[in-house]
Amino acid sequence: MKNPAKQYCYEHPRAALTVDIVLFHRSGVDIEVLLIKRGREPFKGRWAFPGGFVDKDESLDSAAARELREETGLRGIKLEQLAAFGDPGRDPRGHTVSVVFCGVVADRRSAIAADDAEEAEWHSALKPPKLAFDHREILRVALENSTRVTR
Repeated sequence: MKNPAKQYCYEHPRAALTVDIVLFHRSGVDIEVLLIKRGREPFKGRWAFPGGFVDKDESLDSAAARELREETGLRGIKLEQLAAFGDPGRDPRGHTVSVVFCGVVADRRSAIAADDAEEAEWHSALKPPKLAFDHREILRVALENSTRVTR
């Protein structure tokens, strides 16, 4: 009897890879963060950071710029890698590692929801709505590490 074909090209299955974008705007003492309302499960209707799956043969930087453009219409924003989040269970679809990018815009740009985002709006970064996935933890880390926005 032949062995069935392996589902993976490695002995062990691999985690999925996504990018998330934390985009801040500061106006006086107010710090705002751009969020999208998810149009699909999981967490349909819940607020989250723009982001999504990295395409095959796509760089992380390109994926972050693409996802921000696709879900909010924003482009040409300088983004820097912040951290990776990969705890099992952070995504109910399976083990997913997200590389998070962070940026700060001087002007409060209008965002237009598209792709799988139902809405795109600026919210208080210090008192955000209930967030999907582990995005509250990601926001905490982003605020702690984004000196350009917190000073």
